[in-house]
Amino acid sequence: MTSLPDDLLLAGAGVLAGVVGTAGGITTLVSYPALLAAGVAAFPANVANIVAVVACWPGSAIASRPELRGRGGWLARWAAVTAAGGAAGAGLLLSTPAGAFTRVIPYLVAAGSLTLLLQPRVSALADRRVRGSRPVLAGGLFSVSAYNGYFGAGAGVMTLALMLLVVDEHLARANALKNMLIGSATAASALVLVAAGPVDWSAVGPLAAGMFVGSTLGPRLARRIPAGLLRWLVALVGLGLAAKLWISPG
Repeated sequence: MTSLPDDLLLAGAGVLAGVVGTAGGITTLVSYPALLAAGVAAFPANVANIVAVVACWPGSAIASRPELRGRGGWLARWAAVTAAGGAAGAGLLLSTPAGAFTRVIPYLVAAGSLTLLLQPRVSALADRRVRGSRPVLAGGLFSVSAYNGYFGAGAGVMTLALMLLVVDEHLARANALKNMLIGSATAASALVLVAAGPVDWSAVGPLAAGMFVGSTLGPRLARRIPAGLLRWLVALVGLGLAAKLWISPG
């Protein structure tokens, strides 16, 4: 059980994570450290984080209605791919020994942070011949969604880069599609994890509530502000967290 100060910490972190994640950044690099700070151990913190992130799905859908207009059929088709990937990733997480997971966390966090820093360079490739390629989109979405179901730091940015590369070079529209596809993958992952249990619902509750609020703001910010400064700040925090976890796992 978490205390009232921990609940307030998680709710506040959830708002920030929801804003950052749905505006194009990395949700987990904000929410996961908050779970650790609230006293949740590494493996259950990862499970609680995946379950809580589902709250970003409806919030970002509400905020992204202009960008999503006319995309219902396209999203239904590709959300099925991301859901399959997310479920596969959750299955991998459940079959991985807790000790092995603790050892790999720093590298996953560092990879997510570096992915965030490299996002503009990756997005600059959007005019290459892969635009519109269904095999590239299917393979990319399934792979990133499987990673998202396992841990997920950087999965949103990877998906955004894929959207910009293959689907739509307009940032706000690509970001809205990314939020919906990540939401599908996360929901599938969460269903697997909840079915397997246990989930620390005392941590999920305040974090998810904050994420819902933040996710209604993130897409609106993505329409209006450059993400350069935010990208660097979140990435540096993530690299700092990776270093801490590498020195002192769990």
